[in-house]
Amino acid sequence: MNENCPHCGLRFEIEPGYFWGAMYISYALSGGLALVLGFLLFYGFNDPSGWTYAAVICPAIILITPINFRISRVVWLHYVSGIDYEPGK
Repeated sequence: MNENCPHCGLRFEIEPGYFWGAMYISYALSGGLALVLGFLLFYGFNDPSGWTYAAVICPAIILITPINFRISRVVWLHYVSGIDYEPGK
């Protein structure tokens, strides 16, 4: 992630450790993914073994980690610091 906005020069990290709060958002996104996949496995495949849950959910969470990292930081910026996206400006 850029330190400053390439368009307006806004510094994203307002203070040291600012994005630690984004870890909670990342945790919620990963937990939501695990919950949805767990329900899909439970109802779609008639409650397979525990190893099947682990074999599907763990790689899915690992694969989504880079996307989750950026999304959680963007959500943290928008909802905590009040930075708004205004297209065209």
